[in-house]
Amino acid sequence: MAYKKERLEKIIEREIGQMILFDVKDERIRYATITNVNLTGDLSLATVYFTVFGTPDQIDNSSKALFEAKGFIRSLLSKRLTVRKVPDLIFKYDNSYAEGLKIEKILSDIEYKTNPDEEIDLEKYKEK
Repeated sequence: MAYKKERLEKIIEREIGQMILFDVKDERIRYATITNVNLTGDLSLATVYFTVFGTPDQIDNSSKALFEAKGFIRSLLSKRLTVRKVPDLIFKYDNSYAEGLKIEKILSDIEYKTNPDEEIDLEKYKEK
């Protein structure tokens, strides 16, 4: 059963991502990226995690727009999936990317403070 659950999670993640790109007309949702989907054991509820690379206002607007489009996305999902019952969708913002950047900054500050006499070569960090 776990294999079916994991497979269905990935299919739902892919399909909702495709819907956001091609089917949903709301411009506020265009900034959202689906990062993960978790299904309950009975496959009746899907928690869809998304991230938005933008300002806090864009994040709020995208969250509201996804909540408003939940029924539309679920109806499209029912046409694309071959399951008896399409799970209910819950959209949650995934802030793991922002948390990762914050941790990376803290670690780089610690590294800099532990080696204050060592000069940093900025050339290796520049994009080519």
